Amino acid sequence: MDDQTRLELEAAAFRGLRQHLMEERTDVQNIDMMNLAGFCRNCLSRWYQEAANARGIEMDKEEAREIFYGMPMSEWKAKYQTEAGADKQTAFETAFAQNVGSKE
Repeated sequence: MDDQTRLELEAAAFRGLRQHLMEERTDVQNIDMMNLAGFCRNCLSRWYQEAANARGIEMDKEEAREIFYGMPMSEWKAKYQTEAGADKQTAFETAFAQNVGSKE
C-alpha cells in the first residue's frame, strides 16, 4: 500500500470514529470513555489541535473542540453531558493518573 492510500484510509477511519462518537453514541459520556479506554472526545480534539500546531496552524483548545464536536463545547454539554456520580469521578482520577504515569 502506498503512503497516500494509507493516509486516506487513516483519515477515513478517523472520520468514522468521530461520526460514531458525535452522532451515533452521544449517550456515551466522556468520563466513561476515560475510565474504560483512557481517552475521550476531548483527547481526540486535543490530538487534532496538537497536529495542527505541529504543522504551524494556530489553533487553541476551544477551536479544536468546536471542530471535533461540530459545535461549541457549551452547546455539547447542554445537549448531551450528564452529571457523573462519585464512583465515576473516583474511577476517572485513577484512570487519569495511570494515563499521566504512562507518558512519563
